[in-house]
Amino acid sequence: MKRRATLRNQPPATHHIKAFKTGKSSQVRFVFGTLDVETRTEIIHKTVTSNLKKAKYPKKMTKPILTILLFLSIHIVCGQENITKLEGLEQEIETLMDSYKAVGLSISVVKDNQIVYSKGFGYRDLENKLPVNENTVFPIASCSKAFTASLLGILDSQNKISLKDRPSFYVPKLEFYNSQMNDLITIEDLLSHKSGLGDLNGTLVLFPEENSDMVVQKLKYLQPEGLVNDSWIYSNMGYTIAGTIIEKVTDRSWEENLQSKIFNPLNMLNSYTDIESMTENKNFSFGYGLSNGEIKKVIYEEYYNYKAAGAVRSSSKDMASWMIAWLNEGNFNGKQILPKTFVQNATTIHNIRPNANEENAFLFGDGLGWRMEASSGKYKVYHGGNTSGFSSLVLTYPFEKLGVTVLSNQTNSILPYIIADVVKNRMLNLDETDVSDYPVNVTDIYVPSETNTELNPEKKPTHNLSSFIGKYENYGYGTIEIKLKDGNLYALYPKYQFFLEHLYFNIFVMIPKTEISQVMNPEFAISFKTNNRGEISSLMINLQSKPVAFTKQIEQ
Repeated sequence: MKRRATLRNQPPATHHIKAFKTGKSSQVRFVFGTLDVETRTEIIHKTVTSNLKKAKYPKKMTKPILTILLFLSIHIVCGQENITKLEGLEQEIETLMDSYKAVGLSISVVKDNQIVYSKGFGYRDLENKLPVNENTVFPIASCSKAFTASLLGILDSQNKISLKDRPSFYVPKLEFYNSQMNDLITIEDLLSHKSGLGDLNGTLVLFPEENSDMVVQKLKYLQPEGLVNDSWIYSNMGYTIAGTIIEKVTDRSWEENLQSKIFNPLNMLNSYTDIESMTENKNFSFGYGLSNGEIKKVIYEEYYNYKAAGAVRSSSKDMASWMIAWLNEGNFNGKQILPKTFVQNATTIHNIRPNANEENAFLFGDGLGWRMEASSGKYKVYHGGNTSGFSSLVLTYPFEKLGVTVLSNQTNSILPYIIADVVKNRMLNLDETDVSDYPVNVTDIYVPSETNTELNPEKKPTHNLSSFIGKYENYGYGTIEIKLKDGNLYALYPKYQFFLEHLYFNIFVMIPKTEISQVMNPEFAISFKTNNRGEISSLMINLQSKPVAFTKQIEQ
């Protein structure tokens, strides 16, 4: 039985804070373990005041010195408090990694605009036993969407665009499938997944183009999956269009905008937008997955012309800076990097996401590049990412000023969500779950099935195999060329080649001839159709909710 083909949309040491040494500091440090933060602050305040009185400072200097030391002492107390909450976390993470058979991961935790925890676990290169640390670079996949949304938010604050405008206002010749879409879809709709476009990953992954302009030209031929402003359907295509708007308005690439407007201002020195730059860093991770319980190395996903939907590669330490900016209304180290009004807008629900409400999780929705929900009585803003060999999560609680990033080199895994839940419960003083009670949920990677080169003897094709040869075209996707070699049919796509294994009559299944990324299970069924003259005239393939037709081209 063939599996149904699918296209998916969708650091070394703990940061320590030392207690300052003055007067009775050893006594203060000794009692910290049993006192709340207010009491600890009061003890430090009294100790500092007492020592200042004993010291021979001029009276005019005492007040400013006291203010400075008190400020520092409060930070020390809060830092010590956070460290205490995370004691023993390493053992829990290692236990979970063992359960998941995970190769490596990196985590950063921020609280009150400070990095309170940053550490790597396991290996970035299993074969050579190279360890992960807080600077190891991982592809973060759809966690990239908030970066693209932020670039548009910056342009909006500069009055270079309006998020309420139609995309065609900035991208010449952009047309959607129908006039309703042309009239109603706004940039905000693209960012909050309510454009009705749907994922359309089939055209992005199987038929990549040289540039975004060529992708835009396909839009008027791509039938939407839902209604504008009346549906929630995740859409990488929406973010591909968003990236195109950025490039048209600025006359610079999405990558250049990201580097100058976000990476550089946030000191994200280990963040990239392509595989080549990431691997030049040396401290990068390979991707892995599970197959029947065995760890397998897998290849990276190439984002080609849909980079704005998921092409950022970063480290957990860099992502800590990103979280701090978002938790501080766009401000980082005293500079306004992201517009305050945009941060508020982006973390507000724009589109309701259809999920079943639970006692501790309800009101699901999407903002601009972020998802949000009410979780354990807290307002949760987050986004996950999945790509070939990697699963990631960026989780924030804006009102508690808490952020957690978990980057793992295991594909199709909820491990980042589990670890983030452990950290969240500790940091917010919520009921903790024993790590042995968490589910183990990892989907096996795609491994090509054994190829059968024989035709089904009981349900043979209606025509000689030579009748299927030709080029089949769909303007919203591209061209598939069917070739006959050594008595078997092959399907040639722009970047892939597939053997066509016969199922029955005129239906074949695509089997990849070379290794492909884990962004999809490519075993799509291709059904060849005839015209009223009995000739093979088209093929159908399930690339959307309804089969997509490719018409056979007449030879010139």
